[in-house]
Formats: sequence, structure tokens, C-alpha cells
Amino acid sequence: MSAPQPPVPTSVDEYLAWFAPYGNTDEPYARHHFGRFLATYREFDGSWDRTRGMRVLDLGAHWLHQAAIWQRGGYQVTAVDLPVTFGFESVQRLAESEGIALVVNTDLESCEGLAGLPDDGFDIVLMAEIIEHLTFNPVPLWRQIHRLLAPRGRIVVTTPNYYAWNGRAWDLGRFLRGFGGGITVDEIVNTRTYGHHWREFSRRELIRYFCLLSPDFNTVKATTMRDYYPPHHSRSRRALGRLLERVAGLRPNLHLEVELSEKRRGIVIEPGW
Repeated sequence: MSAPQPPVPTSVDEYLAWFAPYGNTDEPYARHHFGRFLATYREFDGSWDRTRGMRVLDLGAHWLHQAAIWQRGGYQVTAVDLPVTFGFESVQRLAESEGIALVVNTDLESCEGLAGLPDDGFDIVLMAEIIEHLTFNPVPLWRQIHRLLAPRGRIVVTTPNYYAWNGRAWDLGRFLRGFGGGITVDEIVNTRTYGHHWREFSRRELIRYFCLLSPDFNTVKATTMRDYYPPHHSRSRRALGRLLERVAGLRPNLHLEVELSEKRRGIVIEPGW
């Protein structure tokens, strides 16, 4: 009889200690995002009927910080990321120890790393803090995800809420000075990343996004989440945030669950020029 699986960590110190035996990891990133990883897992797992399937595809898994939580929670995780991340021995040791399958994908736009995965091979696809970074037309990616997701499976999307109380939508001074919305030109040229929050969404926009992609998709949960990151504002600003977050629409994070109700129509969008 196999030993029982250790529980999902509930504190950031316990979480970081879990990674220590495997070697180097991005500790500042893990510390900053631990609250998000745990909140996303709990929000989904609290209402998911596990008899419907436990096979998870984690797109953009990085150092396996999120994948490990889901695997430790009893799910069977396949993690997808760039070769630069999965080339680290610490990531490989963690994956081997926890039973996480690694799939290298060099470019989400072409999806070549996903092509070898089986049809209907997953019950859950995690798109956690990914959709706002997509600077390319995403239709080929969604065709692959539609193919890989089993009927009645779900896509879990987390992303910043454009209408958050502290979001860009409320920067009136910037608007009046003629500096537009979305990410700033300063962020574009100074941030070393792939499309840093290139496009942030509202809850209604994301629901429409999946309606446009396919009539097979049905958004079954669309909720806002309170701030789950470590404090980074002044005490007075944090107090204001706690007050404003009583209004659901002003909370800083979105959590959507999109069900593949049936596999009949496929992705119906044909991008043009």
C-alpha cells in the first residue's frame, strides 16, 4: 500500500520548504504568487465533482509552483512551458518526485508542443495569468485546447480585472493627459517579458470571448476574487482596498470556469486580415 499523499501546503513558509530539497527555484515569484495559486485551487476544487476527471493540463507552468499544488491535491498534472524553464535540474527533480509530466512548448502561437498530446486527454485546462499576455491571434491555440479537452471538461482562467478599484480603468489623470489606457509605453519598453499584461479584460468581455470562439463553450462560473497578493501598498491604501472590495465588481482578480458542454461545432472563428 502506497504512503498517503502529503497535504496541500497552507502557509507560504510551508510551501517554500516543500521546494527546498529539489534545489533552485524562483523564490520571490513563488512567495508573491502563493496566495493566488492556493485561492485558484480552492475555488475550483471546492465545486468540482472529482468523478468527472482529474487530468490537468497546466499551460505556462514555469517552475511548477502551481502544478505542484494541484498534483499534491490529488490531480494528475501535465505541465507545459518553455525549454529554458524545464531545462533546470531542480524542476526536473520536482516533476519526477511529484509525478508531474513535463511537455516542452517553445511557442504557444504555433502550439507545436501540444500537437502530440491525445484528443480528449484532459479534464481541466489551467490558463492562470496567461490570457492577458497573448500578443498573437489565439485561435490556433484554442483549437488545440478544444481538441485536448474532454467533453464536459473545464478551462480555468484567472486574470486581472480591468475594472478593479486600483486598475487602469480609473486612471483619469492619465486619460486627461492624453496617455490612453491599457499598458503604458513605459511598461512596453522597460519590462523584459512577453507582452506584460498586454490586454486586460472585464468579466463580461471574457464571457463574450468564449462565446465567440465556439458554441461548444459555456461559462459556468465567472467571479471576482479579492486581492490574494502580499501587501504592497501603504496601510491607508490597503484599508481603502478592503473597503472597495466589498463591491464584487471592483475586486482585482477574475476567475472563470468555461465548460466544454459538447464537442460538436469546434472553434468557429476564422481569423482574417
